[in-house]
Amino acid sequence: MTFSLGIVGAGQFSGQFAKLFRAHPGVGDVYVTDLIAQRAHQLVAAEKLSGTFDTYDAMLRSPDVDAVAVFTQRWTHGPLVVQALRAGKHVYSAVPMAITEEEIAAVIEAVRETGLTYMMGETSQYNPATVHARNQIAEGAFGRLFYAEGDYVHDMDLGFYEAYQYSGGPNWKATASYPPLLYPTHSVGGVLGAWQTHATSVSAVGVRDDRGDGVFDKGISQFDNDLSNATALFEVAGGGSFRTNEFRRVGYPCHIRESRFRFFGTEGSMEQLATVSLWQDRKGVEDISELLQPKATLAPDDPSLEHIAPALRDAFTSGSAPVHDRARLPRAFDQLPNGHEGSHHFLVDDFVTAVATGVQPPVNAWAAARYTLPGIVAHESALRDGERLRIPDFGDAPAAPAARNSGRAAR
Repeated sequence: MTFSLGIVGAGQFSGQFAKLFRAHPGVGDVYVTDLIAQRAHQLVAAEKLSGTFDTYDAMLRSPDVDAVAVFTQRWTHGPLVVQALRAGKHVYSAVPMAITEEEIAAVIEAVRETGLTYMMGETSQYNPATVHARNQIAEGAFGRLFYAEGDYVHDMDLGFYEAYQYSGGPNWKATASYPPLLYPTHSVGGVLGAWQTHATSVSAVGVRDDRGDGVFDKGISQFDNDLSNATALFEVAGGGSFRTNEFRRVGYPCHIRESRFRFFGTEGSMEQLATVSLWQDRKGVEDISELLQPKATLAPDDPSLEHIAPALRDAFTSGSAPVHDRARLPRAFDQLPNGHEGSHHFLVDDFVTAVATGVQPPVNAWAAARYTLPGIVAHESALRDGERLRIPDFGDAPAAPAARNSGRAAR
């Protein structure tokens, strides 16, 4: 019982996922399309995939493709996802879900109407800190959780310049100015992936960039954006709050840890920093660093990473941490590269399982909206001098399974 997959975008990120999708026993043929045809052909040759399509439209028209995995530029996902769903394909999408409320609504409507599987591949869902906090919340160890923090601190100088140059071409500075709060899921998602609530309002503050190198320059920016750092404070349903930081100019070792999280409850708290993680309650402090530390499974000089800036390679070489329960994963993954603090294996398996069973994945369309829309509204708040704004909510995923297999998905 397998389904075929078309990978959309053969950039630096998709190659690592192509390897995993190809190895998963629930996936058959894997195809690729990219606006730069040479990259698609190179990925097919490197990972021994099934072939390429000249265009995205051709891939969607093909009866040989049951699902697509979208790894294109971050501001393009919403429309591409809707197009695929309307063409009868299940969809795995890189983050973010979309960049406007209207695009998010369109994705949810398409998922509801087609009954197909949609999943957003948010890596912080399986960040070891999020996994441990989720487990501790389930056991009641925090008591009443009332406050959390989620930071995505990734300095532009540590690999982002090279990544934008690779994906953006000669006009890369226009796209490198992408607003930090429109890429919120590595911070918001890590909080809400553990704390079963949603944001209801936000007040945010942005810091205007002063580097003067043409990045985050409104005169050049495709997004009319000059904010390189931003902080947002969210109110949540049921009482409480969480704060997120999205920093792109920051003196911090983000090559060691990009995302970090803190959770505070009436009975216990947990803090994850760059090199240490702690559980704390009234009895004292427990060092849980080892429990949350992934073990590298791929050398940073591996040939598969030759197109990735050295400062970004840690995100592609981390294996699982002791807190990760790998029992459900296919054994084919045991010796394959992982990444983003052990999340890649779980994300691929989540999607394949959802398509095969028709059960909503953890980061389904409704969860993805809750991870993404708060940042969109927060960016608007920052542009309005921190005005507190309401965050719309699309609700929970339908209780009954909403996904169905496309015509060739079960075989």
